[in-house]
Amino acid sequence: MVQFTSIILKFAEQGEKTGWSYIRIPAAAALKLKPGNKKSFRVKGSLDDHAIKGMALLPMGDGDFIMALSAAIRKAIGKNKGASVKLKLEVDTAKITPPKDLLACLADEPQALEFFNTLPPSHRNYFGNYVKGAKTAPTRATRIAHCVNALAKKMDFGQMARSLKQDRKDRMG
Repeated sequence: MVQFTSIILKFAEQGEKTGWSYIRIPAAAALKLKPGNKKSFRVKGSLDDHAIKGMALLPMGDGDFIMALSAAIRKAIGKNKGASVKLKLEVDTAKITPPKDLLACLADEPQALEFFNTLPPSHRNYFGNYVKGAKTAPTRATRIAHCVNALAKKMDFGQMARSLKQDRKDRMG
């Protein structure tokens, strides 16, 4: 386990990361967690007194990593950009499983399921989180349909998201 204090930062103009709030994880701390690792990995522990699990650390290329902080997490810890946060982190080895209803629908589309299973676990998790993030049953069903259709077309999550965004633009005129 590593313990340190960091400041909540926010990307200004960083392409698709624009507006993200995040914490920088220094290379020394990341190396203590996963020696020699330069790829993203998941951690658990706490931010101040708020328990976390399954949080991704993303490499920044200079040895440092970042941890994106959602609005829900910032609200839970009661902090935003510029605030200091105490971190206690360890590697999270828990297996991430996609939602059962998504897997059931993919089972009806063998080619979509086959493509889904070729994706790295972290990429499969993007689809799972998209489905889990739905607040209503109709939205969840719509999101599952989006995923199955995209995977049948061999689209990764980013391609699906861009396609859905373009579809919305086209419908708006």
